[in-house]
Amino acid sequence: MIKPWGRLAGAAILGALVSLAATSQSFAQDKASAEPAFFKGKTVRLVVGYGPGGGYDVYARMIAPQIGKHLGANVVVENQPGAGGITALNSTSVAPPDGLHMMIVNGAGAALAQLVGSSGVRYDLAKLGHLGTVAASPWVWLVAPDSKIRTPQDAMEAGREIMWSSSGPMDGLADGAQFTCAALEMKCRVVMGYGGSNQAALAVTRGEMDSIYVSDTSANNYVKSGQNRAVAVMARKRSRFFPDVPTIFELAKLNPDQQALFDFHANIEDLGRILVVPPGVAPERLAFLQDAVKKALTDPAVVAEGERTQRYIDFQDAEATRKRSLAVVGDVTPEQKQRVIGILNMK
Repeated sequence: MIKPWGRLAGAAILGALVSLAATSQSFAQDKASAEPAFFKGKTVRLVVGYGPGGGYDVYARMIAPQIGKHLGANVVVENQPGAGGITALNSTSVAPPDGLHMMIVNGAGAALAQLVGSSGVRYDLAKLGHLGTVAASPWVWLVAPDSKIRTPQDAMEAGREIMWSSSGPMDGLADGAQFTCAALEMKCRVVMGYGGSNQAALAVTRGEMDSIYVSDTSANNYVKSGQNRAVAVMARKRSRFFPDVPTIFELAKLNPDQQALFDFHANIEDLGRILVVPPGVAPERLAFLQDAVKKALTDPAVVAEGERTQRYIDFQDAEATRKRSLAVVGDVTPEQKQRVIGILNMK
């Protein structure tokens, strides 16, 4: 038999729990609804780790207005070239976690640099806030229009070092060139210090360098302008921009080990161009940023602009981006890691 005071106590507890749940839900809703008010009229910096004119800069300037529209803020692009984007990413990793600082990152380069413990790396991909993937595409080997290198075999039989231009040790340009040279057993030298892919491609055009390894979106502009010529697409599938340019798998007789090297690097390149924020952004604010990025990158106007300019949007959400980034860092055997270190330390 339940005593009256027991019934009263139970009712009081139940009432308190209901009240607490309602208060918690209301508090969460209040915090979520506060985010638009926080961003309204504020300036958000979208950092690019390369100089103006390159692929990352062009993408950032294309998407910034739409992200700003969905945040209710003014998003400005800020170029911070240095060490192939590592300098800017280090700065991003220690920026105030207020949601007013985001960066478009070379996901492959950032993951590789952390994987091999590159000198100067101060960020941790596991701790950064992931907002989503802007685009992912295969990369292409380019040379000057009048270059004697017309096929990979020409470079392999050149009898001299093939000079590759890049901006930093893990910028996509450099690590792609190093993997290519290691797989094809070519004599190479990777020259760093160019401000971004735009400057690096011009160095090839002027004859300062022999080759550049660049994303197909950037390669498309350089080839269309007559500035460079495509030698090979560096993945299993041909590029949508270069349907008549064969892949490295079609052009070269590759043994299983060589195929494995090219496949490994191509899988890393699938990380693409990702958007991140500093660690520690409050969950409600991070969710609001992620939602704004998703709305911006799936906005028909942005997708259409990407198609018009052939800077295509290949959006992946924040969680998919985070998992792919961490897989590169965590799903590599010790033997694979040591081999990657050896390749990326090639001079």
